[in-house]
Amino acid sequence: MRVAITGASGLLGTRIAAALTARGDDVTTISLRTGAPDPSALSGRDAIVHLAGENVAQRWTDRARAEIRASREQGTRRLVEAIQNADPRPRSLISASAVGYYGPHGDEPVDEDTPPGTGFLADVCAAWEREATRAREHGLRVVTVRTGVVLDPHGGALAKMLTPFKLGIGGPVAGGRQYMPWIHADDVAGVYLHALDTDTEGPLNATAPTPVTNAAFSRALGRALHRPAVAPIPAAAIRLLYGDMAEIVTTGQRALPKRTLASGYAYRHPELDEALRAAIR
Repeated sequence: MRVAITGASGLLGTRIAAALTARGDDVTTISLRTGAPDPSALSGRDAIVHLAGENVAQRWTDRARAEIRASREQGTRRLVEAIQNADPRPRSLISASAVGYYGPHGDEPVDEDTPPGTGFLADVCAAWEREATRAREHGLRVVTVRTGVVLDPHGGALAKMLTPFKLGIGGPVAGGRQYMPWIHADDVAGVYLHALDTDTEGPLNATAPTPVTNAAFSRALGRALHRPAVAPIPAAAIRLLYGDMAEIVTTGQRALPKRTLASGYAYRHPELDEALRAAIR
């Protein structure tokens, strides 16, 4: 398969590109930093994996909010415009999204059929997916992958948690009752390859089948590191550190991968304790 990837230098892009290369696929990288890609760079590709977007894990100043949204909404629009002018056009677009699409839902289960929620991240994800879905007008099969909290020791939330937990000062955040829709990095790459290889369309939740609360996650991480996990972190401290971006940590989604499972994807790491051991070994 001939696959073009945007955002290939990021944490997920590196993994997905490596997985594709390892199985013999032809992978090229596409940059959106200088505007719309040249349609000739997309011509003859079987599929595009679209991951590019401004980092969400930063303090949400007005400027950061604008860049986070524009990189996804306008960046995806420019990509789809280039797809329209490619000859021959790719057949599939597998575009990133996030479980932030659902907004805060407490302990209510949500799946791919749940409508978009409210708030900054939900609005960004809905706009992001709307632009990607327009590729259907040009004959492409479109999948939007709504990713949760990725377990990867080299980046993301887990990497930030490892040091305090190793020091024995980790614990539940903001009371710990909010759900964490976690997934091992191997399974994120696996869901993307599954989306490329099958005829599935529409949204897929890239989350494990067993979401847990933040408190349960903290206990599991403590077990994996053989350290206590009883030092609570107040919500106020997280808000002081991160500002409005703290909502990612202090609220959550009990996201279930209903369509992902129904489409035939088999998780390599469906249970949290084993997934954490595999991630940090």
